[in-house]
Amino acid sequence: MGELGPGGAAGVKRQGRARPRAEVPAARESRRLVNMTAARMRELILAEKPDRMIGSLPDLAKLLDVGTVTVQQAARVLEHEGLLQVRRGPGGGYFGARPDAASLERAVATYLRVRGADVYEALEMMTLLDCELMPAAARCHEAGVREELGHLEDRVDGCVSGEDRIAFEQGLHRVLFKMVDRPLMELLGHVSMLYYVSCPIPLIFDGEDGRNAWRKWRHDIIGAILGSDPDLARFEAERHRRELLRRLGNRSDSPPLCVR
Repeated sequence: MGELGPGGAAGVKRQGRARPRAEVPAARESRRLVNMTAARMRELILAEKPDRMIGSLPDLAKLLDVGTVTVQQAARVLEHEGLLQVRRGPGGGYFGARPDAASLERAVATYLRVRGADVYEALEMMTLLDCELMPAAARCHEAGVREELGHLEDRVDGCVSGEDRIAFEQGLHRVLFKMVDRPLMELLGHVSMLYYVSCPIPLIFDGEDGRNAWRKWRHDIIGAILGSDPDLARFEAERHRRELLRRLGNRSDSPPLCVR
């Protein structure tokens, strides 16, 4: 609906709707102090190993030269981030923690859904990451994880349904991230995959031709990685990205599609 003009419909004067109040300086200063305290406590936590006590409430208030209420408010921020546990009772206090990766990934994927992110963006992110991830994996010479990748390739031809291929893709990327120690890339990859599979969207590699194309590409890329050929792995990853974008472009008037 469009907005009403001055006075509202039929010239009726609007009543009962207060104008939003500007944040008063005291509240703004309090929020700034809480954020600053949280940042200092975050540094204390990250300087120690997980599960180490960083102090009691009075100790931290004295150390950081703030009130106990400010410390408690900052602690709630850090608890939400997964960096802090508050233990009460004898032996209690504030203990450092580390955020759980799976919880963080779910939170980001949920944020994308709330924001109405396009599933095309998840597809593009995944294929962009693969163009760096797969050449890096080809440089890995660890025997155990390479053997795991070889066993995974044995499953390619048995992937018939979309669910089979999604499970394979998730397994493949788990192995690849064992081969490549890139935490940020791993987080982005897992978030993109989680968001992508959560969307009820049709297939793109559908029909026998589509399934064969998907199988060939997976054999080719795994072969390049196991052959320790980063240039070929990059070529295959970029070739697949171009093919995927071509298929998406051919169906630009259709609903978002799923690579299954």
